[in-house]
Amino acid sequence: MSESAGPPDEPAAGGGGPHPGNDSASGSTDTPGADSGSAPKDSSGNGSPDGPGPAPGNGPPESGPDPLPVTAVAAPRPRRHWLRWTALGASFVVLVAAGVGCWLYRKLDGNIRTDTSVAAELKVYERERPVPVVRDAENILLIGSDSRAGENRAYGRDDGGSQRSDTTILLHLAADRKSATAMSLPRDLMVDIPACHQADSTTTRAMFAQFNWAFERGGAACTIRTVEKLTGIRIDHHMIIDFNGFKDMVDAVDGVQVCLKKPVDDPDAHLKLPAGRQTLDGEEALGYVRARKSIGNGSDTERMDRQQQFLGALVNKVQSDGVLLNPTRLYPVLDAATKALTTDPGLDNLKDLYDLVRGLRDVPTDKVQFLTVPRQPYAADRNRDELVQPAAERLFKRLRADKPVTVVPADQLAHDNGKNTGKNNAAADTSDASGPTPTPTYSGNNAAADLCEQ
Repeated sequence: MSESAGPPDEPAAGGGGPHPGNDSASGSTDTPGADSGSAPKDSSGNGSPDGPGPAPGNGPPESGPDPLPVTAVAAPRPRRHWLRWTALGASFVVLVAAGVGCWLYRKLDGNIRTDTSVAAELKVYERERPVPVVRDAENILLIGSDSRAGENRAYGRDDGGSQRSDTTILLHLAADRKSATAMSLPRDLMVDIPACHQADSTTTRAMFAQFNWAFERGGAACTIRTVEKLTGIRIDHHMIIDFNGFKDMVDAVDGVQVCLKKPVDDPDAHLKLPAGRQTLDGEEALGYVRARKSIGNGSDTERMDRQQQFLGALVNKVQSDGVLLNPTRLYPVLDAATKALTTDPGLDNLKDLYDLVRGLRDVPTDKVQFLTVPRQPYAADRNRDELVQPAAERLFKRLRADKPVTVVPADQLAHDNGKNTGKNNAAADTSDASGPTPTPTYSGNNAAADLCEQ
């Protein structure tokens, strides 16, 4: 008996292969994972694009497998983080600088002491005061106080805190700020001192006496009124400078150079120096400008000339070393100067002082001139001084009118006069006689002079 094959199994719906367990016509077995020689199916059961298409009814024809995704690469954007940090850093620096600048300004401004009593007393006597003649010209009275109170007691006996004007200089600033003239007034000059109010509310009587009595008895207001009465020049501002302030200013510019013809040994002035060119520190400079008996002929005249020469050297040092243009070097000078100053309300803040210094910054050193009012020994007492006329009045008139004044060393002035007049600082007319306005020449020096070459 022979066996015949039964009918073939129905293919599974959508199926394409033989029934499991039966051989295909080709005799191959559909083993999972085996290569059947046809393209593998994708996850949807459809054939690959190289094989036969899907059976009808199985959905739209596939266009093939999804290609690998293509990522669009954009152009790299510039990184701006460093710009942001730089801006933040710069802003921080600006804020810190502004804060430090504000603190420094307040500190310097707070150093200055204001003398309001002077303005009050001058207002009482306004009617008797001279009127300003030239607009923008300024006259500032510089008063060097030799009070022995407080820190200054090291330089002498403290007699209850009284003060005297050891040095008084009238500083005239030209309206165009192209020149500055500093005129010293001798402490022993005999002058008319008006009646003045004192600190204890009493009033002194008017008197003919030594000039420095005005400051001792009536303070700065009395001194200003005495100078105005003597010269006819309106005083716009005043500054009182004490010992330690002067010393600190010299130290702030790293010393000032002078030239000594002979060695100096003066215990009273705390001064011991060799001869020749040398740089003085603050302590030495203070002794140098105050010494009387140990340098030169011991006269007050010689001492004032020395003070003028030293101030000229100080101005030259400040300008030639660029101190005014260098904030790092300028601050110590300003700190020392403001601590040393007592001023009227018109100069009691840093802005006003800065404007004043800025106006002088471009004045040539040879146009910063120093001289002493023309004077001679007082007839009634050779230890006192009196004005030499008409030379003194001619000088006052030129300063009132903001006219130029020429100064030369004393020996040159004597040569120009053709003889030694025996009078200190007598003026010489050095102009052409046919000129409409003769320019008088006075004994003195300027800030450009080298003291060792004179």
